[in-house]
Amino acid sequence: MSSPRTTSRPPVNRRLHPAWMVAAVAFLALVGAAGFRAAPGVLMVPLQNEFGWSTTVLSAAVSINLVLFGLTAPFAAALMERFGIRAVTSVALVLIGAGSALTVLVNQSWQILLTWGLLIGLGTGSMALVFAATIANTWFVKSRGLVIGILTAGSAAGQLVFLPFIAALAQSPGWRQASLLIAAGALAVVPLVLKFLKNSPADVGALPYGAEAAAPPESPATASAPAEPAEPAEPRRNAAVRALQVLKRASRVRTFWALVAGFAICGATTNGLIGTHFIPSAHDHGMAETTAAGLLAVVGIFDILGTIASGWLTDRFNPRILLAVYYQFRGIGLLVLPLLLSAEVQPSMIVFVVIYGLDWVATVPPTAAICRQVFGADGSVVFGWVFAAHQLGAAAAALAAGAVRDATGQYTYAWFAAAAMCTIAAVISATIRKDAGEKARIPVPA
Repeated sequence: MSSPRTTSRPPVNRRLHPAWMVAAVAFLALVGAAGFRAAPGVLMVPLQNEFGWSTTVLSAAVSINLVLFGLTAPFAAALMERFGIRAVTSVALVLIGAGSALTVLVNQSWQILLTWGLLIGLGTGSMALVFAATIANTWFVKSRGLVIGILTAGSAAGQLVFLPFIAALAQSPGWRQASLLIAAGALAVVPLVLKFLKNSPADVGALPYGAEAAAPPESPATASAPAEPAEPAEPRRNAAVRALQVLKRASRVRTFWALVAGFAICGATTNGLIGTHFIPSAHDHGMAETTAAGLLAVVGIFDILGTIASGWLTDRFNPRILLAVYYQFRGIGLLVLPLLLSAEVQPSMIVFVVIYGLDWVATVPPTAAICRQVFGADGSVVFGWVFAAHQLGAAAAALAAGAVRDATGQYTYAWFAAAAMCTIAAVISATIRKDAGEKARIPVPA
């Protein structure tokens, strides 16, 4: 009599996938790098009071920072493929820390261009939103939109964490102590990055989260995995050459230019205007700087919620429609902002802050998704170029708004112009071809 056949089920591995540990460390790195994003609006008035520099001069420093913030991004994405995510991220955080710490020594306007502009611009550019896209594309197949949303919220969380303290320190004992706080926040994350931020799933003998065992990893950063023996040469390519080659290929696709135009306006209406000039504008209307900084911190709170929600929506709905809705709501908010600014915080201002916070960088997950859909394995580097446009738009808006303030004594025309640009961005986003991912895909290495 034969014994009954027994079948054993394969053991279920309930261990947390290493991709989530990498995402958690990446989130903390983005928080640490985000301190300076909260600084210019808070420190602008104290610097003017001490040195007598004009709004235009300080806006120029911010503009240099934003230009480098953007132009560094696509090369940083390629450098991450060449040298690894961990090395590039660590160097970027050290640059941010050095630039912030050296700011306490400035006494000439050109020196602030070097610290705020050059050093911090290069550092934050390497830790830009393209970092979030690279982590998501390298470590995740499933839930990419959600992960990009969570990591993008790291910048908002950094603003939320640092802004109230920067504002308080800027008042007493002074702006130099606030600069040192920013430096400490960036440098404190470096040990965690060196220990826990792995470059690719292959480093820990895993596949990207959600990938099937038989499916090859899609990102160049995972090209060294055993399942894809033909790819290892790709990460050794010159980073600058790769970034420029990707730009050349992407520039032939209409969708790329639509994303560039929309994201340039996105940057102009977030980092360029609200991030740089909201606090000085509120100060013009008699509002205390610490109160205005508190409002921006509330923007950061709702930015976290809005960006994560946008990532969830991006995994489920057409990203071009999401972009159009986001831009139009932002335009409406900017149109009414001049009517809401006053010495006291009114309920209408709270409504504005909540809505604007939900919409702040909600555009990132759908934009990154479209880059991935259309440009495949080049998606992270393409997003780096699109993000460069975001920061160029921010730089132009920061400088232009400062000039408007010096020329007219107020920011009203800057807010109205930004509202009109948002409507343009909404129209451009809505006209992106629905089938772009199938008809306009650029050939990439298999």
